[in-house]
Amino acid sequence: MANNRGQGRKPKPKYLKLLEGEPNKHRINQDEPQPYPKAPTAPTWLSREAKAEWKRVAPQMEAIGILTEIDMAMFASYCSAYGKLVWAEKMIKKARKGNEAAGGLIVKTPTGALQTSPYVWIYNKALEQIRSFGSEFGLSPSSRTRIKVVKPDEDEDDIFTK
Repeated sequence: MANNRGQGRKPKPKYLKLLEGEPNKHRINQDEPQPYPKAPTAPTWLSREAKAEWKRVAPQMEAIGILTEIDMAMFASYCSAYGKLVWAEKMIKKARKGNEAAGGLIVKTPTGALQTSPYVWIYNKALEQIRSFGSEFGLSPSSRTRIKVVKPDEDEDDIFTK
């Protein structure tokens, strides 16, 4: 018999349920760990392009309470995938200069056969990873449509403790 655990939709974290406005309050896990919403420092090993993406997105995510210190590895993975996407695009453009007809998307093997450039594979894999990590953080237009940002009252410190 197959193991069905882990199948179906992933449960939403409490902050997303609160931001989206969960109508069934009993579905909100009141005991869910709530890390402090503070953006972690970018890892030094990220590429230049990945660090630029970190600096572009992290402050906005921190401001709306989505990014926390413990999300560093997951967010670094998103930024790293973005860096690989940019790198692969640059390599495709560089290959295009020598092979205008194929637009850098097709290469000739040592045997003379034509095949898809490995940079295209890297590009597509990075794009797939960006979509996956991005949806975890609400970084796609469709995932953002499910989020309602509730501004806290001035006397309230944290919207996540409601």
